[in-house]
Amino acid sequence: MSEKAVAVDAWEALFRAQVTVLRELQESFPTGELSLTEYDVLFNLSRQPDRRLRIRDLHKHLLLTQPSVSRMVDRLVVRGLVTKSSDPDDGRGTIVEISQPGYELFRRVAIQHADAIARRVGGTLTLDELRTLTELCTKLRLGRA
Repeated sequence: MSEKAVAVDAWEALFRAQVTVLRELQESFPTGELSLTEYDVLFNLSRQPDRRLRIRDLHKHLLLTQPSVSRMVDRLVVRGLVTKSSDPDDGRGTIVEISQPGYELFRRVAIQHADAIARRVGGTLTLDELRTLTELCTKLRLGRA
């Protein structure tokens, strides 16, 4: 089998695993207060210094188009889960920051979601396999050999 075919097979295996696991996690996601996509926005903000990001930088972390991110953020602002402000360094830019109520909601949902992840992913792979998976995915994300 050629190196190209092996790379394609590896990609397909990774992609299919991701689709399967993500579908299962979506089914078990505690959807009463947040969608998985809204959770992802809050998750990414919660991991940043001061829990804030420029909207264009937030977009880089999400599988949404820039206009979809803007609409999602606007909906989260209306719900009081995030705030928007002008970037003091660039008046054209917008800073999105998770609010205290948004962070508290994120934390409550994150605990339940982490339990589901631990059951599905941690229940399938050993600790060594989980560490290897993390290392390989990080390497792929960074694009370094």
